[in-house]
Amino acid sequence: MESNARGCEIIVSGKLRAQRAKAMKFLDGYMIKTGQPTTYYVDKAVRHVLLRQGVLGIKVAIMLDHDPSGVTGPSKPQPDVIRVIEPKDEDDSPAKAPFAG
Repeated sequence: MESNARGCEIIVSGKLRAQRAKAMKFLDGYMIKTGQPTTYYVDKAVRHVLLRQGVLGIKVAIMLDHDPSGVTGPSKPQPDVIRVIEPKDEDDSPAKAPFAG
């Protein structure tokens, strides 16, 4: 999260201190799960750790932040982000009469 990530999710599954397998989920920040933007906003990795008791599975998902230059994150903006544009100032001068000639 210190490296400008919008969110992260870590899932550790397997035999954790007991005979019965469990899954523990650790979440922080904002994470999208569905739709096309997940293909370019969420970076995923899966690793298996072989231990004496059995196998642990570790899944890590990091949601990158929008970067217009495309260096540290995707350059495409998210489709559900709304950008508000300030309205233009109106002139208080009287309206010009149309030319009747």
